[in-house]
Amino acid sequence: MLARDPDEPHRAASSLELLFDLVFVVAVSQTSGALHHLWEEQHFAAGLASYAMVFFAIFNAWINFTWFASAYDTDDWLYRLTAFVQMAGALVIAAGAQSAMLANDFGAIVAGYVIMRVATAAQWIRAAVSDHEYRGTSVRYAVGIVVVQVLWVSWYFLDGPVWLFPALAVVDLSVSPIAERHRATAYHHHHIAERYGLFTLIVLGESILAAANSIIGGLSNDDARLGLIAVAACSLAIVASMWWIYFDRPQHHQTTTVRRSFFWGYLHYFIFASAAAFSAGLEVVVAEHLGEGHLPHTAAGLTLTVPLAVFLLATWLVLDAGRRDVTQSVGVVVLTVAMVGAALLPEPTLGAAVIMVAAAALVSWRHAADKLPAL
Repeated sequence: MLARDPDEPHRAASSLELLFDLVFVVAVSQTSGALHHLWEEQHFAAGLASYAMVFFAIFNAWINFTWFASAYDTDDWLYRLTAFVQMAGALVIAAGAQSAMLANDFGAIVAGYVIMRVATAAQWIRAAVSDHEYRGTSVRYAVGIVVVQVLWVSWYFLDGPVWLFPALAVVDLSVSPIAERHRATAYHHHHIAERYGLFTLIVLGESILAAANSIIGGLSNDDARLGLIAVAACSLAIVASMWWIYFDRPQHHQTTTVRRSFFWGYLHYFIFASAAAFSAGLEVVVAEHLGEGHLPHTAAGLTLTVPLAVFLLATWLVLDAGRRDVTQSVGVVVLTVAMVGAALLPEPTLGAAVIMVAAAALVSWRHAADKLPAL
């Protein structure tokens, strides 16, 4: 197992990586579904807290597989079998998402996460044995991962307090910067950007499903038909705008330095989590139109607009804040505040759609301005 060429031409996501992502579709879907249920029961703070915790397990397991694969994907039988073990861990996480968020039982989440991370440690041990050039980095990864898993298991079995979770998450996230401190792994910039883009499409797909449910509900309910079809149309405009904002310009340049790579890679947590949470909010709005909702109108609107506001702010911070474009920066902040305020409108989905389209137009205009020759 030797490091792959970081300048390998035409490097693209493998079929194994795509299969891996499909497994995570289930985990994301279960998590956003549980968030929808908690919001309907008016457990806003508890819902967001448990959602953030479960989504961290999904996110961190996914990025660790992705970055390792970018550097060391040998695609031999042992690598494939280890990847299948990691997929099994992801399915355990998916199975435990509902119980973790609805019953505060993180047993399956911890078990699935440990399965995935121990398999990742095994990959790093194999890399340490085979690749002398990066042996120190690989050993630090393997040791750090195993130590952190001991902490997670201890937290669960000793019934550790909830506030300790974010502290352990920070410790877990620090493994990679410590391991890469002296010698960074040879990941492929274009490949990493493509992998993150593909996962973004996965979480946006959850919103497409929610839009489809809106249409299905409208076709079977004469009283709510027009309202639900309007919600579906607006949600499609929102998802299209989210896609436009994220994919409007290449992102491989964001990973050219180790420090920038960690900033870009880790802050994608907020992009992924907010996009998936939007689908939960959309389901809340659909339930309101069907007369099945239990929330006040403004509260239901906030479940839709707050995730979108986080998405707007996160994409700007991750993708464009370093450009120091004052016009775009001010515009994004104004649109983010307006997005939250859209919950007060009679039709928050329509207001959110207008704001997202405006945000996509702003981003596209500023990016196009970058390409114009100086006068």
